[in-house]
Amino acid sequence: MGLSGLPYWTTDIGGFHGGDPSDPKFRELFVRWFQFGTYCPVMRLHGDREPKQKQVGHTGGATCRSGAPNEVWSYGEEVYEICRKYLKVREEMREYTRELMVQASEKGQPVIRTCFFEFPQDDRCWSLDDQYMYGFRYLCAPVLEEGMKRRKVWLPNGVSWREVENGREYDGGQEVEVDCPMDTMPVFERL
Repeated sequence: MGLSGLPYWTTDIGGFHGGDPSDPKFRELFVRWFQFGTYCPVMRLHGDREPKQKQVGHTGGATCRSGAPNEVWSYGEEVYEICRKYLKVREEMREYTRELMVQASEKGQPVIRTCFFEFPQDDRCWSLDDQYMYGFRYLCAPVLEEGMKRRKVWLPNGVSWREVENGREYDGGQEVEVDCPMDTMPVFERL
């Protein structure tokens, strides 16, 4: 979307319709989506959750049957702690994100970038479809499969990388397999 001129693209974390905060499978989906949302131009938890509430009124917005819990604390203590972690990450990136928004506004640079945008000389970057750059600094590898605990990530050539979760450093130009337990989305900082 960023390459198409839409730098402020986002999703409704958790999807807009459906999803029961008490369902363990939806909780996993929600956590992975929340982690992804942390590294999007706009981070927005939004949606119409299940189970539907009793209808109130007969006109206007009062006919909506939404209102089921959808706050980060509505998904249980484990999910809440993971969300707190990623809300803190997002807050710590506030100035960086503002810098990216200025670049988008003044220079048309995307906030979410394909790897080939930042690393056009790395042939492998031209075929990556499950990882991306959040601006120029962060390589993000969202967890896209249910139950996934490890995933492979291509570290673009020409720079070194630091795994944000544990500080481990890697040379670029290699594929690594890293842990991604429920509380972790693999993210690498460009050094």
